[in-house]
Amino acid sequence: MKIAALERQRNIYLEGFRGEKPLVPIDMKALEQAAQKCMSTQAFAYIAGGAGIESTLQRNRAVFDNYAIIPRMLKNVGDRSLEINLFNKALPSPFLLSPIGVLEMVNKEADKAVARAASSLGIPYIFSNQASVPMEVCADAMGNSPRWFQLYWSKSKDLVTSFVQRAEKSGCEAIVVTLDTTMLGWRTRDLSLAYLPFLEGKGIAQYTSDPVFQKLMDEAVAPARQGSITWQTLRGLIQLVNNYPGTGFLRKLRSGRPLKAVQTFTNTYTNPYTTWEDLAYLRSVTKLPIILKGILHPADAQKALDYGVDGLIVSNHGGRQVDGSVSTLEMLPAITKVINKRIPVLLDSGIRGGADAFKAIALGADAVCIGRPYVYALALAGEAGVRELLLNILADFELTMGLSGCKSVNEINTDCLLNGGEK
Repeated sequence: MKIAALERQRNIYLEGFRGEKPLVPIDMKALEQAAQKCMSTQAFAYIAGGAGIESTLQRNRAVFDNYAIIPRMLKNVGDRSLEINLFNKALPSPFLLSPIGVLEMVNKEADKAVARAASSLGIPYIFSNQASVPMEVCADAMGNSPRWFQLYWSKSKDLVTSFVQRAEKSGCEAIVVTLDTTMLGWRTRDLSLAYLPFLEGKGIAQYTSDPVFQKLMDEAVAPARQGSITWQTLRGLIQLVNNYPGTGFLRKLRSGRPLKAVQTFTNTYTNPYTTWEDLAYLRSVTKLPIILKGILHPADAQKALDYGVDGLIVSNHGGRQVDGSVSTLEMLPAITKVINKRIPVLLDSGIRGGADAFKAIALGADAVCIGRPYVYALALAGEAGVRELLLNILADFELTMGLSGCKSVNEINTDCLLNGGEK
């Protein structure tokens, strides 16, 4: 789909003249505030929160102000293109959707609604390992549109293999190995509410739909009952049973499968013993490009090259893992210098609009990933809200690019920024 920023802008104004306001707020702060009002306290805490005092979350945004765009004039930008080439595939824009789990907390259609919205614009969607909808269902909703799969390294290699094989059969074009979540960070908002959605059976659809995971459930030993039964416990149990796939509440309850699913998930979720050497196993079970998500140090970028990976995502998990961490944008120049265009480098964590994407690309990113904003749009207006948000971001980026004197993405470089060179 060809992106037309001026047409998008014109449509918004014309609809306003007819008395129709945008489906989702244009301003990102207003978008978050509006979404908070329609989300549960637990859902908003899970999506919006960061680790510790959330200094990393704040730093991700603050660092963008260290760089200023230098607009250039009389550059003939009448014909503009956002197209890029990534892993030998032409894409209509340099945007992807980051994997975000447990979307059922904000919308019943969850990942499927996001998949349809992304598909309508040709934007690659990275399916979450912690999805609320199995990857096969989302793939069917996307047709031939591009999608990738995020992989958390489980304690079970058989489960890792099964997920990867399913991703291949679902038409995923890359495996994104998330490195920074071998353990959950100290997420203050969630801890203050004493709430983890996985314990209610939410966000584990990739697992319960997997044959290897079902076999692991058969091998699991039921936990001994501990503590007293409260109304909150009963409520959680009801949620757990309802969230488990299949019909018939009593039948599912008697089977014990919902409880076993949560127990097996928590026992196999991630593996803190994972090392660089484990990448060889992943390479042995897939021919898809392997992308490492969570790289923040130039030395790790060099190791990624040494171990033959195909791409990187510079990410700190949206500030959700290490409080006081470096931001992604401030580490991007050193990482892209090491990579030296040998493999694609993407960036997430902190992108909130066209200018952010422009700055990231100027500093060497081949593409950027959108995260929390699309979840807020999903909460407010479902699939249509996500699509409208993406149209707004695309238009913002195209106008920023053109007004800065660039008619294509490959013209964006460090010369476009004040403080864009090495410090």
